[in-house]
Amino acid sequence: MPVHGQQFDVIVIGAGHAGCEAALASARMGCSTLLLTLSLDTIAYMPCNPSVGGPAKGHVVREVDALGGEMGRNIDKTHIQMRMLNTGKGPAVYALRAQADKVLYQQEMKKALENEPNLVLHQNMVERLLVENGICRGVITRTGAEYRAEAVVLTTGTYLRGKVIIGDLAYESGPNNQQPAINLAHHLHELGFETVRFKTGTPPRVNKLTIDTEQMEIQPGDEEPRAFSYETTQTITDQLPCWLTYTNENTHQFIRDNLHRAPMYSGQIEGQGPRYCPSIEDKIVRFADKDRHQVFLEPEGRDTLEMYVQGLSTSLPEDVQQAFLRTITGMEQAEMMRTGYAIEYDAIVPTQLWPSLETKRVPGLFTAGQINGTSGYEEAAGQGIMAGINAARKVQKKEPVVLDRSQGYIGVLIDDLVTKGTAEPYRLLTSRAEYRLLLRHDNADLRLTELGYEIGLISEERYRRFTQKREAIEREIDRLRHTKIKPTAAVQSLLHELGSSELDNAVELAKLIKRPEVRYEHIQVIAPADEPIPADVAEQVEIQLKYEGYIKKSLQQVEKMSKMENKRIPDWVDYEQVVGISTEAREKLNRVRPLSLGQASRISGVNPADISILLVYIEQGGKKSASV
Repeated sequence: MPVHGQQFDVIVIGAGHAGCEAALASARMGCSTLLLTLSLDTIAYMPCNPSVGGPAKGHVVREVDALGGEMGRNIDKTHIQMRMLNTGKGPAVYALRAQADKVLYQQEMKKALENEPNLVLHQNMVERLLVENGICRGVITRTGAEYRAEAVVLTTGTYLRGKVIIGDLAYESGPNNQQPAINLAHHLHELGFETVRFKTGTPPRVNKLTIDTEQMEIQPGDEEPRAFSYETTQTITDQLPCWLTYTNENTHQFIRDNLHRAPMYSGQIEGQGPRYCPSIEDKIVRFADKDRHQVFLEPEGRDTLEMYVQGLSTSLPEDVQQAFLRTITGMEQAEMMRTGYAIEYDAIVPTQLWPSLETKRVPGLFTAGQINGTSGYEEAAGQGIMAGINAARKVQKKEPVVLDRSQGYIGVLIDDLVTKGTAEPYRLLTSRAEYRLLLRHDNADLRLTELGYEIGLISEERYRRFTQKREAIEREIDRLRHTKIKPTAAVQSLLHELGSSELDNAVELAKLIKRPEVRYEHIQVIAPADEPIPADVAEQVEIQLKYEGYIKKSLQQVEKMSKMENKRIPDWVDYEQVVGISTEAREKLNRVRPLSLGQASRISGVNPADISILLVYIEQGGKKSASV
């Protein structure tokens, strides 16, 4: 165990999905790191759905991996099912999702932490931060131990003043009856942090032996091997199925008859819940015209009979939960093993953070994960790795790393939080990314591996393989641009089979592949490469050429916006002295303190006229009042 009074470079508080990534990033960058957790038995715990990925979230997992993080590698080793979603749509919204073996995922992540050089893992509850002259210098635990560091990363998830609610029962608790962090929550208030009260929830778990899957629709994993991590070479083929069933009018009527016992309608719940993951009672009220809702039965692991009932998040009383479960087809005999519940918790208002995730109020203190108002393991991991990177870079006296919105979904996520804030638990969606054609699931390595290598999180061997892949893509694209095919009988016959129009003249392969019905595999039949082309290289060649026009437009938009992003707002700017901007804009600008005009333009309540006035004010050096 660490020695009382020991000095570390970085201390991370909390070993959830944000804390694990933060601690590993810091340690791998050469910083002595202490990771403190309430319980060594709940490292990387999944209190809600034991899954990783999905729309936008899967993109984040791949970005974390491209930067050198752990989540992708860990789920590749521990999943029980993996599927690619949205394959009927374009590649910008393809999304990989894996069902996890809940316990195995925790065990493997704990193993990664325990075996990481420079990282000390210790079970203890942090109750206060050491703040000296306004700067965070360490932590004080419940046992009175004091540990010092040059940077502290706070990743407390839903534990800050956590309160579990089931019907009219409410008690202080973290997820799944873990200890809540009460004193630390009060201490953050003492330090002047503004907090909000949020709520999330989880559905019941049922015994697999008591459900009839024969009455449900089977949901198997993909036969094609899949992986999140670019380092994974061996994939799991022994997959377990999930099952789909539906609620019905009996379910809905039973819930309606018991709404008076629902905490969210009786006033028992104060916190704001997630818009995109409503409870079943909320669904019944908000979508009264729907005669059924999907219910997925998902195994929680290979060595347990517990089934996660996705789609039935609830805080209704225990007896009501047991009863409405049995109204659902295939669940007439279902036995509930764990009761669903709601949990309220404190989150800090994220506009109190710089884009580096360092707090503005207390330098040296970083926050990441659900404490910043987000929902989801993936959003937490994305913030965690960036907070860990920037905590380490602060110790190393280097500039912070900030991803912009055109570099990754992690950039979109953090920019949304620190610029706009959130009035509810924030969930990342593909629609939040204006450059989503550039931020695809398939190209996260091309976007971020170079950066991960520069930071020090990507090994020389992995970087060598990456550069070889990148060069292979460039060579093959160049070959297709400079190879013409003539309208031979064989070519015309193949195009006819594909339902594509025949050629009138010779055409470059790069143009031919732009046809919707022509795939790279067909190009290989017409004009094969001199050497075998790996599948991941072929995928990039096809996507980059087929969507070339749209990608160029997106890149032009990025270039146009970069002028605003690169226009820094000097530290000397005093918004109280900028004449002509609206009162709301002045208030919001003072609150967020944007670093660039681009960030300022995304603040709700700041309009283009305000930006124009601010630009003039900056260009005049603040000497004159600006007006337009």
